[in-house]
Amino acid sequence: MDEWSDPLYVLSQVERMLAATRAELLPRFSAAAKAVLPHRAAAMETGDCSRIPVKVHGDPAITGAVTSAELQRLAALGVPGQAVVTEETLGGKRRKLVVLTSAPVIGKGATIALVPTEDAPADSALEIAAKLWGIVSVSAAQRATDPEPEIIASNLAAATARAQTITDLGQTHATTLASLLAVLRSRQLGDAAARQSATDLAAAALVELRSIADHDQELSAEPASAAFDTLAAQLDPLVRHDDMTVDLAGPGDDRPLPQDIAHTARTVTRGLVLAALERGSSRVRASWAIDGGGLRITVRDDGPDVARAVPSAGLTERITPLDGRWEVDAVPGWGATITAILPLGVPETPELRPLDRLNSRELEVLAGIARGKRNRQIAEELQLTEHTVKFHVRKILGKLEVTSRGEAAVLARELRLASVGQVS
Repeated sequence: MDEWSDPLYVLSQVERMLAATRAELLPRFSAAAKAVLPHRAAAMETGDCSRIPVKVHGDPAITGAVTSAELQRLAALGVPGQAVVTEETLGGKRRKLVVLTSAPVIGKGATIALVPTEDAPADSALEIAAKLWGIVSVSAAQRATDPEPEIIASNLAAATARAQTITDLGQTHATTLASLLAVLRSRQLGDAAARQSATDLAAAALVELRSIADHDQELSAEPASAAFDTLAAQLDPLVRHDDMTVDLAGPGDDRPLPQDIAHTARTVTRGLVLAALERGSSRVRASWAIDGGGLRITVRDDGPDVARAVPSAGLTERITPLDGRWEVDAVPGWGATITAILPLGVPETPELRPLDRLNSRELEVLAGIARGKRNRQIAEELQLTEHTVKFHVRKILGKLEVTSRGEAAVLARELRLASVGQVS
């Protein structure tokens, strides 16, 4: 706790977390927060990650049973910028928890729940943890709304496969519960009180199932009009004090856009508007329209330098993983019109990479295995018990469908685990 009174130490911890990859963010935050707020486990849900919205770290006896529904309930209790101490269910059991929530200007925010080892955490510790989470979550939200091309491609594969799985599970459970209700409502059954109680339980389960499905839709997609409103808010401080006039025309459509499409559309629009500004344009019009199964992003400007009115290589890299394409119409003396067309559907369900099956902690353990480390060495590096590392190794072998550490190591090297994130 004393080291947190040193400004240089505080800045070094913040710098380390801001430099973390997505897989490293929660472990690094947890490690830093433990110095002021000791805890056994941490669980996080973010609204800006359609790939793995729920992330966990710490005691597998807790993290192995954490559900999205639990974190949804905790998010409703949180107060942005504050640490809320409460007793709620996490990992299937009622526990004392510290709930941290964020509401950044960009992004949908995130909720993190810590399982403290102390019954009554100090107010100063809670305040530091809340401030720290506020800084980290703002950076994470910014990066999530402007993802790298390889992240987009991976997100599409994982989100598509997850959506199919949820659909199948939803249909199965809905059929089962509907059948249960039909049986329990039968007049041939006795004990009306028991029948009524069971009926209420089954009805509640159906409501919960629909709630989870709706929440998954919120995590993986957002209404087109709302996505455009977010873009308008992002552009406002960029052009407010500039002489250029920017007209914005939204899609006027509330059909859901996959989050990766929405994030990319905002990035592309911002990039084209700023490029027009750099070319000396005085008036720019940016519009979105959903047409023929695709999102059309059109930016028109009156800039005289039409020779430079071509999309940058960076923007092309953004739309390529989404099978996007450009249309450019530039006429000297009249200005330029640049359109990006992003298909809204994925033609075929992409094959998930084996590493996409692993959570962030399992990736760290696999990185150690790939470097020839033994369980004890991995445990020391990650500040875990050897028993916990063994638990993760068993999960890794199962998820990768291999039978030995050696096979897992070979697979990790073949798939370039370093590009996903290694133990630092």
